[in-house]
Amino acid sequence: MMTQLFGNSYLFGGNAPFVEELYENYLDNPTSVPDEWRDYFDKLAQMPGFVARDIPHAPVIAAFAEQAKNGGFRPAAAGVQVDDKKQVGVLQLINAYRFMGTRWANLDPLKRMPRPELHELDPSFYGFSDADKNATFNVGSFKGCPEHAPFGQLFEALKETYCGSVGVEYMYMSEIAEKRWIQERLEPIRSKAAYTAEQKKRLLERLTAAETLERYLHTRYVGQKRFSLEGGESLIVSMDELVRVAGGLGVDEIVIGMAHRGRLNVLVNTLGKAPSMLFDEFEGKKASDLSAGDVKYHMGYSSDVATPGGPCHLTLAFNPSHLEIVNPVVVGSVYSRQTRRGENGKDKVLPVLIHGDAAVAGQGVNQEMINFAQTRGYGTGGTVHIVVNNQIGFTTSDPRDYRSSLYCTDIFKMADAPIFHVNGDDPEAVALVTQVAMEFRQKFKKDVVIDIICFRKLGHNEQDEPMVTQPLMYKKISQHPGTRKLYADRLVAEGVLAADGPDEMIKEYRAHLDKGELLYNPVLAGYKHPMTIDWSPFLTKKYIPNCDTTVPLKELKRLAERLTTTPEGFTLHSRVKKIIDDRRAMGEGTLPIDWGMAENLAYASLLVSGYGVRISGEDVGRGTFFHRHAALHDQNRENWAAGTYHPLANLQEKQAGFQCWDSVLSEEAVLAFDYGYASANPYELVVWEGQFGDFANGAQVVIDQFIASGEAKWGRACGLTMLLPHGYEGQGPEHSSARIERYMQLCAEMNMEVCQPTTPAQIFHLLRRQAVRNQRKPLIVFSPKSLLRHKDAIASLDDLAGGRFQEVIGETDKLDAKKVTRLILCSGKVYYDLVAARREKKANHIAIARVEQLYPFPDEALKAELAKYPKATEVVWVQDEPRNQGAWYWLASRQHLVRSVGEKRHLLLVSRPASASPAVGYAAKHALQQKTLIESALGKIEY
Repeated sequence: MMTQLFGNSYLFGGNAPFVEELYENYLDNPTSVPDEWRDYFDKLAQMPGFVARDIPHAPVIAAFAEQAKNGGFRPAAAGVQVDDKKQVGVLQLINAYRFMGTRWANLDPLKRMPRPELHELDPSFYGFSDADKNATFNVGSFKGCPEHAPFGQLFEALKETYCGSVGVEYMYMSEIAEKRWIQERLEPIRSKAAYTAEQKKRLLERLTAAETLERYLHTRYVGQKRFSLEGGESLIVSMDELVRVAGGLGVDEIVIGMAHRGRLNVLVNTLGKAPSMLFDEFEGKKASDLSAGDVKYHMGYSSDVATPGGPCHLTLAFNPSHLEIVNPVVVGSVYSRQTRRGENGKDKVLPVLIHGDAAVAGQGVNQEMINFAQTRGYGTGGTVHIVVNNQIGFTTSDPRDYRSSLYCTDIFKMADAPIFHVNGDDPEAVALVTQVAMEFRQKFKKDVVIDIICFRKLGHNEQDEPMVTQPLMYKKISQHPGTRKLYADRLVAEGVLAADGPDEMIKEYRAHLDKGELLYNPVLAGYKHPMTIDWSPFLTKKYIPNCDTTVPLKELKRLAERLTTTPEGFTLHSRVKKIIDDRRAMGEGTLPIDWGMAENLAYASLLVSGYGVRISGEDVGRGTFFHRHAALHDQNRENWAAGTYHPLANLQEKQAGFQCWDSVLSEEAVLAFDYGYASANPYELVVWEGQFGDFANGAQVVIDQFIASGEAKWGRACGLTMLLPHGYEGQGPEHSSARIERYMQLCAEMNMEVCQPTTPAQIFHLLRRQAVRNQRKPLIVFSPKSLLRHKDAIASLDDLAGGRFQEVIGETDKLDAKKVTRLILCSGKVYYDLVAARREKKANHIAIARVEQLYPFPDEALKAELAKYPKATEVVWVQDEPRNQGAWYWLASRQHLVRSVGEKRHLLLVSRPASASPAVGYAAKHALQQKTLIESALGKIEY
């Protein structure tokens, strides 16, 4: 059959698209094509030098031509003979333009770089000459011409589609349907939109608004930083089109993340922030009750605007100067909003991220974020990425110095996202690709990229002189009339506007700025989005230390029964079955409660009370230390939906939503995502767990810039809980310390809580307190490892049913308080080592108290504990960590211990020696240090 196909005349003509489709299907799934075709393609793949994804159709068609060279092909149209070799060349040329046309596209407004030499885009490479201009060929799957078209017409169509103001990269994408959709969307119109006169006037008005605002600020506030958008004004065109198209497609909420470049312009001209408010910020008149506040180009804003599809809520997220770090925060916030909306959430809420060209390629958080873009627990159904590509990173404009890839957007190829490069000097092209990108996102629920290639008219900030480092580039920029002027002249030439029309636009806009208002304001005054959450109940000024976290005993037993019930026929691993069986006994009161059971009961009690729970991080379903088992896996089925069971999601018919997601191997982006998620909903307990507490080091910027300071800078409350396994158990320097000292140093102004619980009852009440209390502050928990199964780290059902979280736990053994001469204060797992050694030594003159909450420090509770021992002249702070780490320096420098201890007692420290490393890596040395630590705490101490 194959011989007949290759030898007869049915291969080309109308069958060329069929062959292309077969080959693409084969690349996607070899079993999807008939056996004889699969055999042929398999052999083809073994040809020397053949690479399947390199212009895939070219070697296929070339091979067909070789097979059929003696047989010829049926004419493409009646009465027209087709040169077989040139017909193959036509299909190769189409593919070359689809793959590489963007390399010759007219994208750079500055025209700085010469066009690269690409023989594959030259018709002569395939044997064509001027004599072939009128020869008719079959155009295969190309949509920009009739099925049979003269070569000259085809070539012009290819150049217009792929080498004009738009350069699109998409042929690397895996899904054929997505590639076909882009071809069908762009090729018939040759990547050119047809706008009415009114639509063109709107584009010019947006450019005028963008440019005029910048120039107005430049002259009114001379020398003040604003990180101007001049040179990239088409961003405002893109944002305007995006909001309008998104609204028309059913989106009613958009969350935007961006760094400082152009931020003030987006605030005013996209979100409709009143210019008078911005002027007050420039003039220092804006009153704020924030303890710290932030600069104007970091501040967020929200508004409700009109779109063709109805009202749309816009939010511009607050962000620090750490460039791209806000991106996963935005995505997490969007995911939270989508989750609240239910099944259609991804159609309704859209994340939009505005990047700088150097930052998007240079910041690793983007790779982490793109990597989880399509995962179940972190995927938002696609983010629209807009790159303001001004071709300079601070003072670096040579691509050889600030990236290794051809384009700054190449990182998005790992997500199979199409990339639309567009010349920022062509606002109609910018609007077109924005529309196409938005439609693609809504249809395929994937990330999509708009790369607006423009320039930066001024320096990095308004005090910077760019000619120092980029003299040639800025000579070109100084000669550029500006995007608005170019487009205005074009519309005047087209007769769309009178000669004085553009200047009248500027005058009108400036007149409104003088009044502190906008000429065109999209904001819907008085409208309140129905999905808006009222955070006011959680924004109390006064710190709330505790609340009622008790749960009726009967309810705990009911929840325990549900937690230990699995579906019929569900086969547990033998070790897990033992754990579940033991938990059933715990619920019946015949075994003491361990850490894992207490934690699960805390989540369960919240879920049935209407509080959602989300647990996220590496291996959180099982738990790194095999203790949680919130996700159970059927041993007879693979880890898909049918093989995984979440007891916490099946407690009763009506309950809040439970999420448990094993994250990608990332700390920074995932923690930022969960911060954003928690910041968008106060009615969920959001937990991020580090596989080891040390691993949070990789997310320090999130902790510093958002978690610790978000409330002081931006007034953003967030109830995120971080579980950081911590404990010195001989596992080396990267598996011991969650760096308590770092979190303590960040503590001030009641900004967060830092706790180190030591019993199952404590973690139960602590987690419940975090959700039930009308207060949303980050909670940092130094959670245990060995205590998860320690014989003494247990609780009873009564401890959970009653009681509360205790900031300080006093002595639990029955000691004669009058005989106590030394009081040891400690926090965490070292308590169990100390109490075991004291019992062995029968050192009953020493009492031991645990500080379970390090911040806010429980001064009163500690004073009450000290008062129990009037003869205790020595108070010793004992910590596992080296003396230059842990909580000691913070406690000492803040005078907490000094105030509590008083002047009549000696305050002493027992710790490991000061160290540059968090812990030793040798087991023998660890054991010696531990032995010395305990003996020093219980023995004679030199003052």
